[in-house]
Amino acid sequence: MAPHLTSLVHRVVPSPAGRVHLVEQGDGPLVLLVHGFPEFWYSWRHQLPALAAAGYRAVAVDVRGYGRSGKPADPRAYRMLDLVEDNVAVVRALGEESAVVVGHDWGATIAAHSALLRPDVFRAVGMLSVPYTPPGGPRPSDVFAAMGGDEEFYVSYFQEPGRAEGEIETDVRGWLAGFYAALSGDTLPAPGAPDPHFVTKGGTLRDRFPTGRLPGWLGEPELDVYAAEFERTGFTGALNRYRSMDQDWADLAAYAGAPLTQPSLFAGGTLDASTTWLSDAIDAFPVTLPGLVSSHLLDGCGHWIQQERSDDVNTLLVDWLRGLPAQ
Repeated sequence: MAPHLTSLVHRVVPSPAGRVHLVEQGDGPLVLLVHGFPEFWYSWRHQLPALAAAGYRAVAVDVRGYGRSGKPADPRAYRMLDLVEDNVAVVRALGEESAVVVGHDWGATIAAHSALLRPDVFRAVGMLSVPYTPPGGPRPSDVFAAMGGDEEFYVSYFQEPGRAEGEIETDVRGWLAGFYAALSGDTLPAPGAPDPHFVTKGGTLRDRFPTGRLPGWLGEPELDVYAAEFERTGFTGALNRYRSMDQDWADLAAYAGAPLTQPSLFAGGTLDASTTWLSDAIDAFPVTLPGLVSSHLLDGCGHWIQQERSDDVNTLLVDWLRGLPAQ
């Protein structure tokens, strides 16, 4: 294990999922770190020591369905309301009354909704790669089904239980390497190449993944860690988050259009589809994030921002945290 990870403390705490596995480092105000797909707590390995050194209690969780956290069998158990309550349970189990919550990818959406639904617990929110979009609008499955013309958007591809698992789990390491490369700033497909977010009829996602080179942020040892974890757990728990999006749409109807009023941060990459496709959401921040303190797009960066540009993200996070009102 790298020297900067040797002081990490692993623990398991009770939650509505049955348990949440978390990793913590440091003392001070609590900062809860929530990962996305397909990751686990390890994706925050660069932020844990940096936040601890800056005087914070940094805690990275395994979201339900991942790692050593609980993995309910029912896909409906992965709805946003349950994930928010898992985060609240972690804060309480750690003996804290409040926390700053920061998320990446799906974790950014989970962090945002944690702040929206439980402002009594989450006093500030940071979102990496995926900007905040308030609840509401058309049913998600209808939106995704209409994308891509004759091709199938990856979120729709993930909907049928067992289908994506059948592709991924035959070669977990190779699939992860390709997926990470497809969305990284230094290895993503060239302009004009087929989009790896879409699947051709009868095809698979990996048909369009780049091959032969890992992104600069991902060495063979790091890929080994990710592959070993997902070979152990499988992908169903992770994919069940995608299978709960229509349930979220119904559950959160009362919050349609609701802004996040807490102090907030956003950071994304200029080469990330999450920021280019959702540029209207970023433009709407003056309305949707009235408490926005810090917003940044990092040139040449892809989707895995806190790993691709760890030093930059650490600086942005620490500067933002230090400017927040005292707890």
